[in-house]
Amino acid sequence: MENITYSYFPGCTLKNKALDLDMYARKSAEALGFTLQEIPDWQCCGGEYPLSKDEIATKLSSVRALAASRDAGQELVTLCSACYNVLKQVNNDMITDENVILKVNNYLKTDGIQYNGETKVLHFLEILRDVVGWDKVKAAVKNPLKGKKIGAYYGCLLLRPGKVLQLDDPENPQLLEDFIKAIGATPVIYAQRNECCGAYTMFEDPSIPEKRADAIITNAKDQGAELLVTSCPLCRYNLIKNSKGADLPVVYFTELLAEALGVKEAANA
Repeated sequence: MENITYSYFPGCTLKNKALDLDMYARKSAEALGFTLQEIPDWQCCGGEYPLSKDEIATKLSSVRALAASRDAGQELVTLCSACYNVLKQVNNDMITDENVILKVNNYLKTDGIQYNGETKVLHFLEILRDVVGWDKVKAAVKNPLKGKKIGAYYGCLLLRPGKVLQLDDPENPQLLEDFIKAIGATPVIYAQRNECCGAYTMFEDPSIPEKRADAIITNAKDQGAELLVTSCPLCRYNLIKNSKGADLPVVYFTELLAEALGVKEAANA
């Protein structure tokens, strides 16, 4: 495919606790023929979409990133499920909500920014599916992960609200399963794969994420999964921390992609 350059919003966690998610993605993109160009001077998206209709200030950093991508003439790509969720929902507001459009643009007028939802927001997985294509991903694989039984963990932020994100069917997603097949492994279907891990409730009641994580891990193991893949740093942290020591690794999908493409060692160099 023709080399395409995307504006890239890594988000805060990929600069510290989730370095693997970032570096494996960059190397994998190179191997598959597209480029991630990090937006200069990006700011944290907030990690959570504000549900209050009159909450404007916390959306401004996302709009700045969206406007920067538009001004570069590029689509905006992210990896973190939370960043994707926030950016996509804020972008939708800047197309559909006249109150948000007016107030945000009034705030950003002093920065010389006028934005009305012109940027297309993509998750890295969408590029693999819709731009590269699974057949070409499979053709680029040098180390197929044959024999690996892998469970996809979507969580909630990658899929919902479905009418806005439109990444996949929130009740019966196939995106990560198709990814697992493309790298040569066997996807394991289990009931809890698109259920919330409860991580956002840990400060209110730590027993909730503990119960949710244990239910997810136990369900995946019972169905034969040897490991789980995710794109959400918060989900990964919660599943590892609160699954009562269950022996089921949870890794970022980009690590498995880099391994399959034969660039994992180069990413770690």
